[in-house]
Amino acid sequence: MFKKLKEGLRASKGEFTEIRVEKAQRTNVKYEKEKLMNIDSSEEIGGIVRTLVQGGWGIATFNSIDEIPKKAKRAHRIGKEVSSHLDESLKLAEVTPRKDEVKPDQGRDLREVSLDQKRDAVKKYNREMIDYDERIKSTKAIYSDSFRELKYVNSEGTELYQEIPDVTLALVAIARGDKNNIQTAHDTVGEAKGFELVQNREEMARSVASQAISLLSADPVQGGTYTVLLNPKLAGVFIHEAFGHLCEADHFYKNDRLQEIMTLGRKFGPENLNVVDEGYIRGRRGNLPYDDEGVPRQKTYLIKDGKLNSFLHNRETAAKMDQEPTGNARAISYRHEPIVRMTNTYIEEGEKSFEELIGSIDHGIYAKDAYGGQTQLEQFTFSAGHGFVIEDGKIGPMVRDVVLTGNIFKSLKNISGIGNDLDIIGSAGGCGKGGQMPLPVTDGSPHIRIEDVTIGGR
Repeated sequence: MFKKLKEGLRASKGEFTEIRVEKAQRTNVKYEKEKLMNIDSSEEIGGIVRTLVQGGWGIATFNSIDEIPKKAKRAHRIGKEVSSHLDESLKLAEVTPRKDEVKPDQGRDLREVSLDQKRDAVKKYNREMIDYDERIKSTKAIYSDSFRELKYVNSEGTELYQEIPDVTLALVAIARGDKNNIQTAHDTVGEAKGFELVQNREEMARSVASQAISLLSADPVQGGTYTVLLNPKLAGVFIHEAFGHLCEADHFYKNDRLQEIMTLGRKFGPENLNVVDEGYIRGRRGNLPYDDEGVPRQKTYLIKDGKLNSFLHNRETAAKMDQEPTGNARAISYRHEPIVRMTNTYIEEGEKSFEELIGSIDHGIYAKDAYGGQTQLEQFTFSAGHGFVIEDGKIGPMVRDVVLTGNIFKSLKNISGIGNDLDIIGSAGGCGKGGQMPLPVTDGSPHIRIEDVTIGGR
């Protein structure tokens, strides 16, 4: 196939041309209550040509390898037309050409597990939740996997072949108590591994059902301002959604408000706060040594020693801001061009034990897991899966409806403790941006203590 890709490069007359081809096999299984709602298996192949012509991109997609030379010529014509309407010609930062082949680790190859075996596993976990307690009135058990083979070449001499397995499991239990008391609990796992990741997950299913039942007797949290302890799952989602997106350079340089706030070297938190986007951690979701522009991924410190240290770049934004590419060009599939996206985003661990973090809290909230949220520039709102009251340094009763709101920059400054228990967590679903959703990402953090957090409630 590389021979055909090189034919496409020769057919293009642009200053720069890249061709990315993807072959993907996918499986999905979904149960709701006791009913199998969906089961499917599919395979597709396709690709995209991008050609830079006089500072404008020309793009063409294809589903047949034989079409590549023709599509390369079409991309050139489109690029030429686009460039005639540009006010500013774009440029690409220079990178060293690479040739490499990358294959993953799979304990049990996803492609060698039958559709019936995948269905039976999901059915079993769904049944575990249903049978846990008669108050469990509804469930969802959703399995998804894919195995993607990516080939990439460009006119600078880069030639890459990369394989990406991806497997996820999401479990949801809905419990009903007295009157209109309905509570939901969920948990997910997701990694760039084989079928072994989702085997023997009965305890996960029982835990989800148990949490839904426990929430029936939990009181709603009292609204107010608290010292809050975030568990690693919630803290990881928090740093990804509320801060990580602000560091994506294509978002930054188009936003005047961000340019005023996000100046390199500005202090955003305590000196022991370090926030990282690490491009490649073997086994994590959606991870590869090279991004979708063929650039090696890096470990990028967004915040280092409490100060803003770097942005995330593709080749275009790096050239525009006169910085180095960070390997963060990602596309959800061959149908899309790569844009600046996060990979594995996490807060590095500190020195405090869990006991030290919670022991100094006289009255606060221990907020666990993430059930959704939204951000608007620096403002955020996050719903925790559940929480616990903290009294005199000890965990008290469970509370529900824990919604955290605030300003990300104020909250970072108010971090008063960072745990020594870093957990980098893969989950189902993914990140959305620019119409590309869901992109596999991984978040992580140790336990984080933050002062003066506003929590909504009754």
